[in-house]
Amino acid sequence: MPDFDMLVLGSGPGGQKAAIAAAKLGRRVAVVDRPDMVGGVSLHTGTIPSKTLREAVLYLTGLTQRDLYGQSYRLKENITVADLTARTEHVVGREIDVIRSQLSRNHVALFAGTGRFVDAHTVALREITGQERLISAEHIVIATGTRPARPDSVEFDGRTILDSDNVLTIERVPQSMVIVGAGVIGMEYASMFAALGSRVTVVEKRAGMLDMCDVEVIESLKYHLRDLAVTFRFGETVAAVERHARGALTVLESGKKIPADAVMYSAGRQGLTDGLDLDKAGLAADRRGRIEVDEHYRTPVPHIYAVGDVIGFPALAATAMEQGRAAAYHACGEPVGQMHHLQPIGIYTIPEISFVGRTEDQLTEDSVPFEVGIARYRELARGQIIGDAHGMLKLLVSPGDRTLLGVHCFGTGATELIHIGQSVMGCGGAVDYLVDAVFNYPTLAESYKVAALDATNRLRQLDRIGD
Repeated sequence: MPDFDMLVLGSGPGGQKAAIAAAKLGRRVAVVDRPDMVGGVSLHTGTIPSKTLREAVLYLTGLTQRDLYGQSYRLKENITVADLTARTEHVVGREIDVIRSQLSRNHVALFAGTGRFVDAHTVALREITGQERLISAEHIVIATGTRPARPDSVEFDGRTILDSDNVLTIERVPQSMVIVGAGVIGMEYASMFAALGSRVTVVEKRAGMLDMCDVEVIESLKYHLRDLAVTFRFGETVAAVERHARGALTVLESGKKIPADAVMYSAGRQGLTDGLDLDKAGLAADRRGRIEVDEHYRTPVPHIYAVGDVIGFPALAATAMEQGRAAAYHACGEPVGQMHHLQPIGIYTIPEISFVGRTEDQLTEDSVPFEVGIARYRELARGQIIGDAHGMLKLLVSPGDRTLLGVHCFGTGATELIHIGQSVMGCGGAVDYLVDAVFNYPTLAESYKVAALDATNRLRQLDRIGD
């Protein structure tokens, strides 16, 4: 008889939810993770610390209040790294306590150390003392997460040349910074450091950034970041990064040279699978360390599951949680539905971006007709109250059945607001529901009614011309 019904490798969002779901079903469950990484990458170097840092930046710089109190408004004049990390350390500490409490009260055993496969049902636990012990389980869930991918040609030192993990431990706020990569992580940190007053240069080999987003939203983000003195170098590739006594020199293949106090690489993520000895369990990972799974998150070895960032796209904490729950239910023979295809995306730039459904470009490419309804925060009383005159909500509506095809939001509270649109879309609701609904006033949620009225007015004009 195995030691446990389920053994989970990793205590991040996916692993934690898998363990608790199985425990709620009465199974004997254990989780393996390093003692300094309870909560996973998401809690220690990823989602939670970066979003907490963003809140600290917004609060201390007073950036979002400058439309009301003037462009010189600032809560604290000389913001230090200690000012920024104090809030992060508090939040991370509290979250670790919450996770430990959840595992404990659900009778999930938590082993401190790292695990590697001995065979398909057995994991060798290396404890912090260096000793090893064997743990067997009927089902195993791999939820080890990822680390920042590092180009071999770059010498990272954690002070001048950084990745997205050790940027959280810098000694001081740099006066100037180069960020290589204009993906989600790169743009989030670019906006944060720009808000702190750093002169940021973003280098991206592609012709644009965040190409999964609405074009109008991205243009708005570029405008705001340029207003914070961010320089974009699109279509450029880094040839070399030279470390000097006074900072770093980024050399581009085009011949341009960019001096800066620090350089941060945001070159994607690498699955944390190289120390698992996957081959002993009959598994393998691709060159990015990702593991292939089926629709139930089973690997090619049916009793071994994998969830979260280690299986690749969409690599979000929110989806990892649902994957972990679904994997645990399937392993325990419990009925579970498929994850809904409408998954909201949140990008915590300044201002933030969130969307669900398709973009205008995607609909056009698919030859799907649509009409647009827009609400701008400056038209809302709540927008004036909070001092956000730049935010917007966009609805993409089908002229045929009047259903929502996409919802795109830019500005304060975008990642919260998007769930209203997600719910309406998920229930197959039409734009008419939003027209007839009553929203609290004054709120940003009222933007849905304004955008819905704008869309229906446009649809009405189409009908009149058609008649």
